[in-house]
Amino acid sequence: MLKVEGLHTYYGRAHILADVAFEVAQGEVVVLLGRNGAGKSTTLKSIMGLVPPAQGRIVFNGTDIAARQPFEIARLGLGYVPEDRRIFTELTVEENLEVGRRPANGTAPAWTPDKLFALFPNLGRMRDRPGSQMSGGEQQMLTIARTLMGNPSFLLLDEPSEGLAPVIIEQMAKTILDLKREGLTVLLSEQNLHFARAVADRALIIEKGRIRFAGTMAELMANEAVRTQYLSL
Repeated sequence: MLKVEGLHTYYGRAHILADVAFEVAQGEVVVLLGRNGAGKSTTLKSIMGLVPPAQGRIVFNGTDIAARQPFEIARLGLGYVPEDRRIFTELTVEENLEVGRRPANGTAPAWTPDKLFALFPNLGRMRDRPGSQMSGGEQQMLTIARTLMGNPSFLLLDEPSEGLAPVIIEQMAKTILDLKREGLTVLLSEQNLHFARAVADRALIIEKGRIRFAGTMAELMANEAVRTQYLSL
């Protein structure tokens, strides 16, 4: 469903991603693991067109999107949930969802506010609450829900467990598994290995802008040397 080949991305003269390559099949949950500054968020932003790559191919459902604008990429069915949430704090929960509404395209799960409130019961109890009066975990759920209102077939999640309480992290893991059951394909960046293990089929490890490991979660958990070298603090 997604194929990345020879991806090179720069911030000014800083070479952030170097020859990044991987694939994500339809229906998979794949996690991109790595320490702070390894290139996880830049990889997702490059795929979404927010940080245009200098070189490489990004093929989504047979279409090369490496030179596309973010709004064009979104229309093709890629949804992006940023690490810093970016909800509209002056709008209510329901108004935030309406901002993200796009027509169903027939190739992805069709989301409505009621269906999302079933997925996120906490949001259903605060439909009229402004975003500024929500906790960090609630804002993260709202950001995901707003992205789903665009009816994507593929979801990019940047650090979904970052800064959340353990009980909210458990809810977030359940949500990702529910989305997989709905038919969504998910690529998430993450530092929390326990969380990644709970939701992902396969893992990629990135270090200094290069993919250092690719395999199943079982293979990663069996390889202590790789975990120690690239994930230990």
